[in-house]
Amino acid sequence: MESITISKIQNWKKNQIKFAAITAYDFSFSRLFEKEGIPIMLVGDSLGMTIQGHNSTLPVKIQDIKYHTKAVRRGAPNSFLLSDLPFMSYYSIEETLKNTAKIIQSGANMIKIEGGKWLVETVKELSKRSILVCGHIGLTPQSINFLSGYKIQGKEKNDAQRIIDEAFILEEAGIKMLVLECIPSLLAKKITENLSIPVIGIGSGHHTDGQILVMQDLLGITDGKKLKFVKNFLCHNGSIQNAIKQYINEVKNGNFPSEKYSF
Repeated sequence: MESITISKIQNWKKNQIKFAAITAYDFSFSRLFEKEGIPIMLVGDSLGMTIQGHNSTLPVKIQDIKYHTKAVRRGAPNSFLLSDLPFMSYYSIEETLKNTAKIIQSGANMIKIEGGKWLVETVKELSKRSILVCGHIGLTPQSINFLSGYKIQGKEKNDAQRIIDEAFILEEAGIKMLVLECIPSLLAKKITENLSIPVIGIGSGHHTDGQILVMQDLLGITDGKKLKFVKNFLCHNGSIQNAIKQYINEVKNGNFPSEKYSF
């Protein structure tokens, strides 16, 4: 795979080419994902649940993200790599800059932060320093206590308008990519069509420019209640490689997520 850059991803949006992304946490899987053609990987704070066994992402530390970012970058030298800034690691501009430097120096191309209007100044300060920022709105797992659980966002008119406003405000502040999590498909469509930056969805329908899934969900190895937007790509494929190929193809063709996996 040739190196994936933000310019290339922006061109995919302009040319209406859909793309698949996945979470990755280690060398072996990231190497496999890159070989199979996954262009974008995220070292997500979801590792707190999938790797460390916590019941939320809140216990994850910046050291954890740094460690896993280094491992993933070694396995996937050419993929575009996003890394989360975990809970309370970007509560001030000074702290954000310090922690962002650690993650970028570990191999990430872009950092991802969760939240809306309150992040405007943070995004501006990072953008001034030529740091690529991905926003994340809708269901934001770091706010799980405030949101009273993992549930769809934007169903009510006022909440939907708030999410739309946040998307535009963050784009104006300087984000270069946006993740929409667990919002209605038509709301995600409206946001995606009206932003100039690439939009990646998870549990937000098929209208976004790209899709992302947690690797353990995609492979059907997550315990507990299955989320509506999760499809097990491994169960009928016989190998992880074939599962990844099917995932990529279904996203590119607009077949995933279907209505069955959307809100």
